[in-house]
Amino acid sequence: MNAETQQRILDAVDAGFEAQLATTRDFVAIPSTRGAEGPCQDMIGDLLRARGYEVDDWHIKVDDLKDLRGFGPIEHDFSKARTVVGTYRPATEAGKSLILQGHCDVVPAGPLELWETPPFSPVIKDGKMFGRGACDMKSGTIGALYALDAIKAAGLRPTARIHFQSVIEEESTGVGALSTLQRGYRADACFIPEPTGGKMVRSQVGVIWFRLRVKGHPTHVAFAGSGSNAIMAAYHLVHALQKLEIEWNERAKADKHFKTLNHPINFNPGIIKGGDWASSVPAWCDVDCRIAVLPGWSVADHQKEIAACVAAASRNHRFLANNPPEIEWSGFLSEGYELTNAAEPEAAFGKAFNKVYGGMPEDLVFTALTDTRFYGLNHGIPSLCFGASGGEMHGFNEYVDLDSLKKSTKAMALFIAEWCGVEKA
Repeated sequence: MNAETQQRILDAVDAGFEAQLATTRDFVAIPSTRGAEGPCQDMIGDLLRARGYEVDDWHIKVDDLKDLRGFGPIEHDFSKARTVVGTYRPATEAGKSLILQGHCDVVPAGPLELWETPPFSPVIKDGKMFGRGACDMKSGTIGALYALDAIKAAGLRPTARIHFQSVIEEESTGVGALSTLQRGYRADACFIPEPTGGKMVRSQVGVIWFRLRVKGHPTHVAFAGSGSNAIMAAYHLVHALQKLEIEWNERAKADKHFKTLNHPINFNPGIIKGGDWASSVPAWCDVDCRIAVLPGWSVADHQKEIAACVAAASRNHRFLANNPPEIEWSGFLSEGYELTNAAEPEAAFGKAFNKVYGGMPEDLVFTALTDTRFYGLNHGIPSLCFGASGGEMHGFNEYVDLDSLKKSTKAMALFIAEWCGVEKA
């Protein structure tokens, strides 16, 4: 691809950027929390149909996925869960095929009064777009769509098959991405434009979600010593798991990528519910937890370690010794992933990056996870993850930096053209 062709694509991204931002605003405005992603999938389906893609829009069946590698248990109503894939088929087969994927699910916004602007009324100010999902990762998904648009606007068309995939459940199990593989979608490479701050994800953690279900013995608080407080017992178990976190971080010092980080394994008790009455010693407490594992670590073996840690801590507790808590695996059961066998797509992306940013992309050792793992681990499809800069993901006042979004869109467009090949339309 010569410099003139590259420049036509870059100019087309510039020309279409205001439209890209308008579409992104509309997408961010949809409150697509877990179980409510349908309107976002409707919007993506409409956008793909308007552009002439073949659209496959289906309801996900858990029974089709439950025996596949990386499946995480679903606890909520899944009857409306859908995946949408738009497929471009070339007139001339000459390049390499590609999956472009984004997730449309977002985490809850939390107390609305703690946002400076409403989370689902996106606002652009100071070169940033604010809103829940603006950064993670709705701007990236729409950016991928407009990267394809830019190639067309430049008078070109790709010469390889492209699947544009919009998935759900990235924030809790990953079964949306898994459903595309179960459906049979494959390509020579995958590209996921998560917000990585302009760096390439080299290695990422896996995640285990679990719930501690702790029992207590209720009594009137006036006689609290004769009962057993389930909430306080849960804290006892949390403290034990914090020690396990320390042990796992010691092991991480031997990992070739994560040894560069001070504390890559993060344990988080994220939800706590318990008790029925302020003047009653609580008889129950549930704590939903998240902990990371590194690439190459067995999820099953580390589940056993979690269970052993909880059992040992329970034996040292007056009430739990005879009333042990239950552990429920409540979402992610995900392996870590290291990008390997990706020299060809990385070289193609390196050319695109150099044209837009100059130099070569820095590596990112990622203490969160992405859907790239399914493609690499399950099917050996090299899966790149690169995107814009932003902040406050999963927090208040989430935002994406618009200059970085334009640059990442340009890099995507050039990568698609380089990897898939282009010809005059």
